[in-house]
Amino acid sequence: MEKLIAQLLRLYVPQGQVAPELLARQARGEDTFPVALASGDGTTRALVIPFDKARYEEDGQHWTRLCEVARALQVDYGFPAPGVSISAASGFRLWLSFEAPVPVALAQQFLESLRDAAFPDLSVTPDAATHPVELPPCRNPETGRWAAFIHPGMGASFVDEPGLEMAPPALAQAAFLEQLETIGMQQLRDALAALQPVQQQAPAPAAPVTPTPSTPQGSGELLLRDATLEDIVRHLHAKNIEPTFRHILGSAGAR
Repeated sequence: MEKLIAQLLRLYVPQGQVAPELLARQARGEDTFPVALASGDGTTRALVIPFDKARYEEDGQHWTRLCEVARALQVDYGFPAPGVSISAASGFRLWLSFEAPVPVALAQQFLESLRDAAFPDLSVTPDAATHPVELPPCRNPETGRWAAFIHPGMGASFVDEPGLEMAPPALAQAAFLEQLETIGMQQLRDALAALQPVQQQAPAPAAPVTPTPSTPQGSGELLLRDATLEDIVRHLHAKNIEPTFRHILGSAGAR
């Protein structure tokens, strides 16, 4: 549990915002509360981009769009691979972590620019950079299902799943997070500069891109749209984790 909490603090939670003990209680399912990624000083440590199933007409389109956005963030704007989570109720989330706190206004501007320039259907509210979020792993008190970080190769297995049935092992959650890198301020400014000229034109959807299933997944590499059960097990074994996600492996194997 300590490794997981350390990774959540490293990547997403502003210093002093939430006590480690409270994060541990949430990760154990003893409590559930929204977590603010922005601080009172007008900065934020992270951004979360939601991909809710109800927002898209076609089955699985929310996962396909997540893959397209994740690929654009890395290929077009030079960001490291973002974190990926499954929501306890509504779909998927992309997690962008900053190396140091950045102004909320700058973070919000980036989200809106990304939407306007390339992904018009992206869900970006006026308070997207400041609104408290569901920080995995956590249990939905109404449904009993869990939000959790996942290996990107597992995503296609969850297109019809509202969260996990069981609490994800803390070591596995920590392993998914420890490989993630953070976004530097210059990377963010460069991305904004790249988006600005496009904004002056009429916004147009990005051409659909299907990530190659055989592409290896790791820090700085492209997200997978799909992966075989063997790919998932091999990745977990490389992290010295023995897979125990019975419900995950079952759904992955059914494909």
